[in-house]
Amino acid sequence: MTTNTHTMNNSGRGRRLLLRTTSLVLAGGLLLSGCAADTTASSTSSTSQSSAAASETTAAGTTSGTTVASAAQEVTSSTASTTAETIADTTAAVEAFLATLSDEQVDAVLYDYDDETKSTSWSNFPVTFVERAGLNVADLTEDQQVAAMQVLESLLSDAGYETVANIIGGDQYLLDNSGSTEDSLGQYYIAFFGDAATGVYEVQFGGHHLGINASLDAGADTITFAPTHLGTQPEVYTTADGAEVETLGSIYTTAFAFYDSLTDEQKAALYQGEVVQAMVCAPGGTCTYPTGTGLAGSELTDEQRQLLLDVVANWVGLADEETTADALAEIEATLDDTYISWSGATVYDMTQGDGIYFQISGLDVYIEFASQQGSAGADVDGVVTSGWGHVHTIYRDPSNDYAGSVEQQEATGGMGGGAPTGGGAPGDGGTPPTGGPGAPTDG
Repeated sequence: MTTNTHTMNNSGRGRRLLLRTTSLVLAGGLLLSGCAADTTASSTSSTSQSSAAASETTAAGTTSGTTVASAAQEVTSSTASTTAETIADTTAAVEAFLATLSDEQVDAVLYDYDDETKSTSWSNFPVTFVERAGLNVADLTEDQQVAAMQVLESLLSDAGYETVANIIGGDQYLLDNSGSTEDSLGQYYIAFFGDAATGVYEVQFGGHHLGINASLDAGADTITFAPTHLGTQPEVYTTADGAEVETLGSIYTTAFAFYDSLTDEQKAALYQGEVVQAMVCAPGGTCTYPTGTGLAGSELTDEQRQLLLDVVANWVGLADEETTADALAEIEATLDDTYISWSGATVYDMTQGDGIYFQISGLDVYIEFASQQGSAGADVDGVVTSGWGHVHTIYRDPSNDYAGSVEQQEATGGMGGGAPTGGGAPGDGGTPPTGGPGAPTDG
């Protein structure tokens, strides 16, 4: 049986601290997309205080003292280890969150389960380009923000929640340390598709560097995270208290562990060239899944197959141990017909080059990891904010996106989610992307 590389002990103190600090970031209304500013300027964190750089402010931007922190400390941390427990905990958290909302807010956050808005309202583009569904978390009261984050805390594993907190913390870091003042970017939205009370529904949460689409079915005892977008800028940053954070570090380390396990002959089949490629299937866009390029899973040893599944676990392993193990077992069953390709650097060294691109394409899994060769006005002295330090990824299940409830449509908005996304960023955050590997594309 495969192992879940994302399982950590369920420390109530650590999870409450993550919830508190993430809520503080959201409460400030200061969420920033560092990739698309139009001004001049899951995880392996070294600390659970990854979002501590946030200032304690209210949605109106005034100092709030300890109100949000005090409210977050009252949250009971989840200890779910099975799919059924995760669904039950998440359902309770959704209902508790809805109870904090006005009738108007409830209407805005709820959608039919098969509403195609589910597929058109998320993207790796900022919310100024692609309109998100549901409620802007920054517009909620502090109690509502804490309740919204409790939904994620109940849904995700410790490591999964930490990844989310680190992504949000990275946006806050760029606001605090770069010259960007585009305060409309980097906002995070929450929406629900279906009725949690019936046990079949989807939780959607995200913004620019994050797009979680978790479909939960209590009757079938299943949770799927396909499709999911994880991104970061910068990948490595230091919090206000001096702690260093690596947002997607586990993806880098597991990917290079797999690469380094290969023979020279296998690497020759895997490798597609020095130029970091553009993403083929953009987050929020339709896709004709490519296959047959690179190294076939059938050519891997048992040890190499496990190392590849460790890479995949960074996306499918966002929830509890049972959910992760079930997803990995399904992927493992068709691993012989899965192909892996790689371009860019072959040594993990953030001081050299523009980073890497890899693709895993099979019947039950599709993953892309792409270094973005631009920082779009979010430069910080001494910090890598492009290439290695600016990453967009996509995880999809060609056979079961959205648990089969809806087919992916192109994301809405001026740019749309289907535009090419790899290889760079527009210089001012508002220039439509141009195609071609290595060309400037998204932010």
